[in-house]
This record gives sequence, C-alpha cells and structure tokens, in this order.
Amino acid sequence: MNRRHYAITLQQASEDSPTLAKLAALTRDSSERLQAIELLIPAALRSTVQAGPIDGTSWCLLVKSNAAAAKLRQLLPALQAHLRSRGWEVTSIRLKVQT
Repeated sequence: MNRRHYAITLQQASEDSPTLAKLAALTRDSSERLQAIELLIPAALRSTVQAGPIDGTSWCLLVKSNAAAAKLRQLLPALQAHLRSRGWEVTSIRLKVQT
C-alpha cells in the first residue's frame, strides 16, 4: 500500500478513486436536477428541499416537513415532466422527510 503523507483535495481524491469519482458525479447530477426544477417549486418551499440520492431512473428529494412533502407530492408529475424535457431519464421522484 502506497501511503501519502501530504494533504490532497477532495477533487484529487475523487479523481484517483473510481468509486469516489462516481459518487461525486452522482452528487453533482442530483444538484443540477434540483436547480432545474427549483423555479417550479413554490418560493416558500424551496428552502425545505434538498437534492438526494439517485438510484438509476429514480431520484430522491429530501424534505424538511410532512407539510412540505404533501405539497410537493402534488407537483411530482410536473417536476418529472420538466426533468425529462431537459434530458434526464427520471421515472420516479421519491420524497424523504428528514426528521
């Protein structure tokens, strides 16, 4: 095992490791998806939503409250359609309430 005795940046570490590179790419993709739909989310709810994990064609949004999740459930078909129109293959969006 070749140990490094100096600090490296997260970007350097992710470039050296295929697993970290894939994780970084998924995180970046999830953030880009959230940016793409941000204007479709009511302004009062935007601060309660965070980008979550991507699992194939399913994407997860992390929501801070049940009330916000209930409102977002009504918007899911429009959010999915918007993402598909922008080139992302999203067949479902899951909501996970953060406690």
